[in-house]
Amino acid sequence: MLSIRELTESYQSGALQPEMVMNEIIERAQADKEMNIWITPPSWTFIRPYVERLKSISREQAPLWGIPFAIKDNIDLAGVPTTAGCAEFAYTPEEHATVVQRLIDAGAVPVGKTNLDQFATGLVGTRSPYGETKNALKPELISGGSSSGSAVSVARGQAAFSLGTDTAGSGRVPAGLNRLVGYKPSLGAWPVRGVVPACASLDCVTVFASSLNDVDLVDQAARGFDADDPWSRPIKRKAAALPKKVYMPDGLPVFYGPFADQYKHAWQQAAAKIKELGIPVQTMDVSYLSEAAALLYDGPMVAERWADLGEFITEHENAAFPVTETVLRSGAKPEYDAASLFKAMHTMQAFKQKARQQLEDAVLVMPTAGGTWTRGEVRKNPIGTNSQMGLYTNHCNLLDLCAINIPAEDAAEDLPFGITLFSGNKEEHLINGLADLFLHGRRAPEQKTTALVAVCGLHMRGFPLEKQMKEHSALFIKEAKTAPHYQLVRLPASPEKPGLIRTNNPGSSIELEIWEMPVAELGSFVSLIPAPLGFGTIELEDGTHVQGFLCEASAARDSEDISSFGGWKYAQG
Repeated sequence: MLSIRELTESYQSGALQPEMVMNEIIERAQADKEMNIWITPPSWTFIRPYVERLKSISREQAPLWGIPFAIKDNIDLAGVPTTAGCAEFAYTPEEHATVVQRLIDAGAVPVGKTNLDQFATGLVGTRSPYGETKNALKPELISGGSSSGSAVSVARGQAAFSLGTDTAGSGRVPAGLNRLVGYKPSLGAWPVRGVVPACASLDCVTVFASSLNDVDLVDQAARGFDADDPWSRPIKRKAAALPKKVYMPDGLPVFYGPFADQYKHAWQQAAAKIKELGIPVQTMDVSYLSEAAALLYDGPMVAERWADLGEFITEHENAAFPVTETVLRSGAKPEYDAASLFKAMHTMQAFKQKARQQLEDAVLVMPTAGGTWTRGEVRKNPIGTNSQMGLYTNHCNLLDLCAINIPAEDAAEDLPFGITLFSGNKEEHLINGLADLFLHGRRAPEQKTTALVAVCGLHMRGFPLEKQMKEHSALFIKEAKTAPHYQLVRLPASPEKPGLIRTNNPGSSIELEIWEMPVAELGSFVSLIPAPLGFGTIELEDGTHVQGFLCEASAARDSEDISSFGGWKYAQG
């Protein structure tokens, strides 16, 4: 599998160039053609402009520079058809989905659009007219759905990470079946603008990767409020931390399928490991989670799928995959009237409140799936097998939870087994911290809650961007000066702004301000910094160091040296 960290190190050392990586991906995709991973496979036809663009991007400002990623084909990539697994539905978007645009802005390179269970309706990976996506390790088994191609593209080394979607488990089940990390952020944390809706109020964009570190890097680029997305919410990142307690089901979970015994043993091993992590473990009655999940496919809330796609289905006879159409049409049952929907919503609200209270400072651990199937078995019983695959996933978005699948010990040779960590929509840092402890034995360190930030220009008091400091809950601490090793330049920008450059020549001591900002706000604040400015370590005149605004040295060539003024506020007028 490909790794963001390893690719970045190879680029930095000169051992690899993006062109070499893309060529290898195109060759691998061609070799795996029979696995039905792609709808729009990797091709220089659309990859080349993104690779050429890398030449004009500062690597320091692009944390995903040259990193190849795959996109589930219900998420828009400008200029490339979005099919949602149905050729008759296809359209070619003019704009990227918000998350795709953010990843491209971070330097990532889209390499293709992946196969999926049609209209993201299914958890098995066999419901596509573009072929059944085969499991990355055992081709006779299902790959999981609906984000089947996205997961397998990463597991087969054809992308360093991939985007999926998750309404009822599609960002977790394929990860569990292909030995990947599958991260489903809280509802609204990643924008869904530019995503074909399955159930619009429940849909999430997700990421598949080979490691927690890679997932974290993608999350930093993709997360953030989108004012043009009605489902977007400002849910900010927090530093990884451990929960005060861990819950597990109060009884042996149900296991199914031809590998039920192997899955049962794998769960018992995983549960024993969790109990050895040093965090209090309690059991929890999870029966209400199943009651909540039943409302999605066996109750009136399935009508949301029909509301999103019913018009297309009725106007395009026989365009949909047969089993997909059966599922979608179930949302049009006459008994699913407005009264039944409101009754279900009231029941669901009570379940949400219960889950919110139980999972405060806590994480629930369950199997990602209770088993798996051969693709032949799914063909014989498409509804029943798919239903069982969602036994431990369907409740998640209905209850407004976040979740991450992580690999546990394999159930058997080339038979991966995954567990899912759940918590509330503001507790993503807890599932991340527990996942790191489970996988690597690392306890999240005690985290500083604030950091000092040095500013020397428009973010100082009385200047136009002081408001950004306050919007990120920063407090002014004091005025200070740099060590005498710096140059201050007036950048040719509108509005005018300064750039602070460290110099090896005799320099000046430049006046700046020190602010204190919550660590949780720092990531979103730094993301606002435009090139050629960046964020780095500044030495102060007393010999201490602080993080703050710096400028690329190359900017000095086209800028006026204003170091003699001693600070930006003295250089005005």
